[in-house]
Amino acid sequence: MFRKLSLALLMLPLVLALPVRAETIDQRIEALMQPATDALSSFIFYSVKVGGADIKLIVVWLIVAALFFTVYFGLINVRGFGHSVALVSGKYSDPEHKGEISHFQALTAAVSGTVGIGNIAGVAVAVSIGGPGVIFWLMLAGFLGMATKFVECTLGVKYRQVDENGNVHGGPMYYLSNGLKARGLSGLGKALGVFYAVAIVVGCLGIGNMFQSNQAYQQIMQVTGGENSPVAGRGWTVGLVMAVLVAVIIIGGIRSIARITVRLVPFMVLIYVVGALAVIAMNYAAVPAAIEAIISGAFSQQAMAGGMLGVMILGFQRAAFSNEAGLGSASIAHSAVKTKSPITEGYVALLEPFIDSVVICALTGLVIVTTLPPDVFGRDGIEGIELTSSAFESRIAWSPVPLSIIAVLFAFSTMLAWAYYGTRGWTYLFGKNKAMEIGFNLIFCAFIVIGASINLKAVLDFSDALIFVVAIPNLLGLYFLAPEVKRDLKAYNERLKTGSPHDPS
Repeated sequence: MFRKLSLALLMLPLVLALPVRAETIDQRIEALMQPATDALSSFIFYSVKVGGADIKLIVVWLIVAALFFTVYFGLINVRGFGHSVALVSGKYSDPEHKGEISHFQALTAAVSGTVGIGNIAGVAVAVSIGGPGVIFWLMLAGFLGMATKFVECTLGVKYRQVDENGNVHGGPMYYLSNGLKARGLSGLGKALGVFYAVAIVVGCLGIGNMFQSNQAYQQIMQVTGGENSPVAGRGWTVGLVMAVLVAVIIIGGIRSIARITVRLVPFMVLIYVVGALAVIAMNYAAVPAAIEAIISGAFSQQAMAGGMLGVMILGFQRAAFSNEAGLGSASIAHSAVKTKSPITEGYVALLEPFIDSVVICALTGLVIVTTLPPDVFGRDGIEGIELTSSAFESRIAWSPVPLSIIAVLFAFSTMLAWAYYGTRGWTYLFGKNKAMEIGFNLIFCAFIVIGASINLKAVLDFSDALIFVVAIPNLLGLYFLAPEVKRDLKAYNERLKTGSPHDPS
């Protein structure tokens, strides 16, 4: 089965490159993928109506887990925040520990995979449909998701494997198979691990690849003249440039990726945050009313999108889809950290949903609420990034250009992280060696060109659903393994009192 999957993925870019009209390729692939997409989407995004609101059960699954881990670990989201910052600053780091990258590099590599187009466009769409109250629930969901990230990234390090070349292999595939095996559930663990690896390999080619390159191309085209842009109709050239840049970086593995993200992520986040704060400051008179609208909208029974419950679910959904807490993907990057104590990286991972959902997504929402008139809210179908762009432009006339550049950087950094996630899933299935890594890297880069060239909605929807279906096995594993994480946390905190948090063994 794995050999057939490998061959299919290798051949698909070649098939798509045949001299056939682009619209015919689109139509053929759409027709081929649509039945599978519809079936998978109807399962993973199954929703029920409650009080007029459509509630996706996968969102409930993610939020219930986040709430459980927040309570189970005694508000680690709050208690562990200061220690997280200390670890990221390098206070307890030791370059002699096993691993490939520092705590700060691991954090930036993981953040690069979550901070993307969705932070600019997705939040705008959610606020435009559900109103300002969405922002409150989005921030709350991000706060709760910090606990989920703590658990999965601790386990990612605990059950990682280091090969003879010092390369780290970790993530849900390993803690599902080996962690559940240790609890006498070997068959279940192996099945869940293989399922996760297959899903992350196929899913990363859509959500972390084709969608990103397609959106990056659209941004470049819009900022350079729209339909009159020199790149209009030449998506493949933009895709090829991005593919080459990505290939140069990912060929060196997580060390190479981290060297880029450690510079790129802080830069792009800082620029976006400063720009958002500048716009909010220019609208300082509207801030009190905006905060009141956010709070009242969060609890108002007359709010858009199905009343209070609808707004709550919309905010939770946006946060869950943005910070990926519960999907386990970030633990693949975090597992490469240099540390002897897995709990240290659990603490570091706390900061990821905070940066993504509590800071960046919330700032995007606040910019929109303080600048745009209330009549834009509640209107479905509004283009997300155009809404955010118009909000920035209302105060800073030249802002659409840097905003587009930031959006492209967000997309580019996301591709770097998801290339690594897909590579680790691939090597889990087909073997831990350089040849397998390079083979998948070539496949990944080929799909960057494809994504920028043609719009494969069915393929993207399929990969989107496949990425979120992994939340089911991943969270099952976290529930099983949470007690041992709690024991490890208690032992870690005892060592911390002596001044050295690392396991002496």
